[in-house]
Amino acid sequence: MNGMLSMGRNGRPLRIAVPKGSLFPDSVRLLQEVGLDVGALPDPGRLLTISAGGVEYIIGKPTDIPIYVAYGAVDVAIAGKDTLVEADMEVVEMVDLGFGACRFVVAEPEEAAATVLEHYRDLGVIRVATKYPRITERYFAEQGVQAEIVKLHGNIEIAPLIGIADRVVDITATGTTLRDNHLRIVDDVLESTARFVANPVSLKTRAAEVTELANRLAEVSVQ
Repeated sequence: MNGMLSMGRNGRPLRIAVPKGSLFPDSVRLLQEVGLDVGALPDPGRLLTISAGGVEYIIGKPTDIPIYVAYGAVDVAIAGKDTLVEADMEVVEMVDLGFGACRFVVAEPEEAAATVLEHYRDLGVIRVATKYPRITERYFAEQGVQAEIVKLHGNIEIAPLIGIADRVVDITATGTTLRDNHLRIVDDVLESTARFVANPVSLKTRAAEVTELANRLAEVSVQ
């Protein structure tokens, strides 16, 4: 694989953004499996940039990765589908890598179904708490439901319990936290897995490298 990598027209090595957090270990594993030299990437400590084998790795917060790609700070990246949808940036999605599976759901208090419907009939709007306003707005627009979005940064599950929202849209893998807080899932919004994405310009100017890397990742990824 490293034989496909070369310095770009500006003399810069291929830049790959890798997200911190839950997607990080599998991202590093896949990059190793396709034959890239990952250097110190498996244990970066406080390093945010790592150069190895003709590649420069950029380690970033998951929500920042789509921005890095769209603005050309990196050529390619691994990012969750959820962050891509929420960011709504101009990137090219190339491969579903299959790991990091989770889903976005709509949930409400276990005993609140009638109350939510009555509230909607009376006011014509449902108040929804979430960390993901774009995903939430798109979902309720598709349902033809007027939603007032309350953006929170902490535990979303508390919003209906303290009366600041009728429902929540949140990310879950098992639903355990929702159940523990007496919330029930009423609908699915979005399924998310890790994706390999590219900057549109890099896909043209470094087509051989980017396409080869995408093909190799597709071969080793878990679908």
